[in-house]
Amino acid sequence: MIKIFVDTNIIVDLIADRKPFSKFAIKLFKKAENKEVYLYTSSHSLATTHYLLKKYLDEKSLREVLYNLLGYIKIIAVDEDIIKKGLKSKHKDFEDAIQIFCANSISSIDYIVTRNIKDFRNADIPVYAPDELLDKIKSPSY
Repeated sequence: MIKIFVDTNIIVDLIADRKPFSKFAIKLFKKAENKEVYLYTSSHSLATTHYLLKKYLDEKSLREVLYNLLGYIKIIAVDEDIIKKGLKSKHKDFEDAIQIFCANSISSIDYIVTRNIKDFRNADIPVYAPDELLDKIKSPSY
């Protein structure tokens, strides 16, 4: 089964229905719902998503949406080891370093999906924009 680490912006696209990006997020989460892929994200991503979207959704609804999301995505805890690795890393963006090290903690992870490709250039894991990843994982060559 394909394992994909999902960056915060993809989750925000999904919940906030940010067009035109949400259509790719919806397709990706539909694949998880159909058990075609395993999705992962960091605990930091969930907290950041809540922070960003609380201006647009009422607290009760937002918490319910995030809770329901847990049926389709596994959460990787941001622990002290990941923070230390992020702080010592050569990645320019600390927040993205945390994401990369969370993704690296998943055994046999296949991809990272983000709309922020440039800050993930030095990841040891292949990084794709959502539309590119969806094209790649639907192809019979995988």
